[in-house]
Amino acid sequence: MPEEPFQLAVIVGSVRDGRFGPTIANWITDQARRHGGWNIDVIDLAEIDLPMGPPGFGGTPTPAATRALRTLTPRLEAAEAFIVVTPEYNHSFPASLKSAIDWHNRQWHTKPIAFVSYGGISGGLRAVEQLRLVFAELHAVTIRDTVSFQHARGKFDKDGKPTDPSGCTTAAKIMIDQLAWWARTLRDGRRTYPYTP
Repeated sequence: MPEEPFQLAVIVGSVRDGRFGPTIANWITDQARRHGGWNIDVIDLAEIDLPMGPPGFGGTPTPAATRALRTLTPRLEAAEAFIVVTPEYNHSFPASLKSAIDWHNRQWHTKPIAFVSYGGISGGLRAVEQLRLVFAELHAVTIRDTVSFQHARGKFDKDGKPTDPSGCTTAAKIMIDQLAWWARTLRDGRRTYPYTP
């Protein structure tokens, strides 16, 4: 019997005007489709009006936050794996992404997370290193290999295609192969042994 496809959420982390994230998200989504084995849901945080910063312990979400969570939470819950597309802002990742992470908890548990980053000379890798610490606290598994773009706007043509696809396409395949391995392993684990954080 063929294996059931994995539910993959590609999260576009930046919500700034003029952001480049959707271009990179479209590219990595295409790479995942070519890989096969995924049902893909692209979650663009700019389309979800989630307030910055969750309520404190015992706090009640505002009506606006409740509406946003009705959109976002089931999609995160359904995902069996994630690719987070993040820029680097001031040596870290965007507040919009932190807010989306912090409004949730068990939705991240025992799920693999891969990263595609972009930025200046660092290619967004400092944002990724900080995200690894955050997701470890949420019982998620981060994938070792990443895809990163230094000075990303200069690496894509007007149609959103990499101008030199060989390196990034190879990196994407390695990362997605690892993500698929972890998605399969963790799915089997969740089905066999209940996870108690």
